[in-house]
Amino acid sequence: MAILDVLASSPLLTIFVVVALGTALGAVPFGPLRFGASGALFVGLAVGATDARLGENLALLQSLGLALFVYTVGLAAGSTFFRDLRRQLPLMAATVLAILASAGVAIGLGKVFELSPALVAGTYTGALTSTPALAAAQAAADSPETAVGYSLGYPVAVVLAILVVSAVVGQRWPARKDPRPAAGLGLEAVTAQVDREVQLRDVPGFGQKIRLSYLARDGRTRVITPDETLRPGDQVVVVGPQDDVHAAVASLGHLLDDHLAHNRTVVDFRRFVVSNRRVAGRSVAELDFPGRFGGVITRVRRGDLDLLGADDLTLELGDRVLAVVPRDELTAVSRFLGDSERRVSEIDALTVGIGMALGLALGLVTIPLPGGASFALGAAAGPLLIGMVLGGLERTGPVVWGMPHAANLTIRQLGLLFFLAAVGLASGQDFVAQAWTTTGLMVVVTAAAVVGVAALVLLWTARRIGVSAPRASGGFAGMLGQPAILAYAGERVVDERIESGYAATFALGIIVKILLVQLIVAV
Repeated sequence: MAILDVLASSPLLTIFVVVALGTALGAVPFGPLRFGASGALFVGLAVGATDARLGENLALLQSLGLALFVYTVGLAAGSTFFRDLRRQLPLMAATVLAILASAGVAIGLGKVFELSPALVAGTYTGALTSTPALAAAQAAADSPETAVGYSLGYPVAVVLAILVVSAVVGQRWPARKDPRPAAGLGLEAVTAQVDREVQLRDVPGFGQKIRLSYLARDGRTRVITPDETLRPGDQVVVVGPQDDVHAAVASLGHLLDDHLAHNRTVVDFRRFVVSNRRVAGRSVAELDFPGRFGGVITRVRRGDLDLLGADDLTLELGDRVLAVVPRDELTAVSRFLGDSERRVSEIDALTVGIGMALGLALGLVTIPLPGGASFALGAAAGPLLIGMVLGGLERTGPVVWGMPHAANLTIRQLGLLFFLAAVGLASGQDFVAQAWTTTGLMVVVTAAAVVGVAALVLLWTARRIGVSAPRASGGFAGMLGQPAILAYAGERVVDERIESGYAATFALGIIVKILLVQLIVAV
């Protein structure tokens, strides 16, 4: 008992014990499944069930963790979301359809099992892991049964959703409306012999799908210029995805075994870290490397992704840029890009503070609904929406809204672990009180059916309309509003479409679920 007294007197100690044990549990393989960050939720439920005091006064930490997580997700996904918005609309429509179908299942099984509307509403919000919807249900029903249904449905939903995502996210079903991810393209560099005169701009894919760097002509090697006219006998280096490189080589001439880039006496290449805030948030074309340095950016390493240095690619803090330049320009390029590992390990507290404050303030805005209820985005959807907008803007004048990729992932992971640990501790008592009763069993069955129908409708519809499995998995995680599922999907597959799908459906899902719980309570 002395240990419980110590933990009850120190909530921070309790949180970090749960985080540590949860991380250890999350690393244990159960067949092909690992719980990852969700381990903190399950350990929190177990620890919270031992003493009611351990789940008290954690609302602030829970909201902070969730807000940090969704804000950093929004920053990372914002640019791709707005660029792909038209492509995301079918997935968003499928999300609404899935949420409506799952609400119908909840209402129907509630009638069959003779569960109270308040308990059904709580089960529904737990099965779709929506804390904002739970708050709306509590306001509409004014009953503690909503929290009981939520605490029983929540872990069921997390486990089932992880199983669904583990089975789906790596699938390669036809995705005619979803372009290949940058993570999966793979880049290669080859040397081609030019057999005919051709303008560089007429080479298939030049500027967007392929880049050309070295040019050897008449015994001299230099960096190619954007307005170059290639002549028979020239040798050039072509960089890009394999299929696009082969198409470009076929239009130029033929492939050579010797690689020009092996000779670095006059023209050299190096990776530079983007740490200069005046550079971050600007596209490759805006930096004008040919004009500034007589060089060209061919690749950009971002996290685990190796991206082509296309003209419209916007650089972010922490990117590692592969630049091909005359050897005597290497120092100037280093100064221009910053090339400081220390600076990209730091965050700009000013922009994070402004962004988080705007997001939390947006979450406080309350919109009245018919019947005396109200709607607010809360600490989840508000920061996510602001993060997406700022991530889409990239920069406003001298202010760069993004943060280095490594820093983003670190803050995201900490926020997620704090949120899940706090939820588990706060729900442990209610979970144990009802888990082994007949009513609890009915709630679990209802929650499982809600999750199953939602997954089936969303993923089947997504496949039918040509959305890729990674984007659909991210959309499923966003529909549930469940950060742990997003984190799990990201651990299984490196694909930027997962986060993009999550960002597309998260806020939409919260809005639709908040509206539907009013109906569930009423019937």
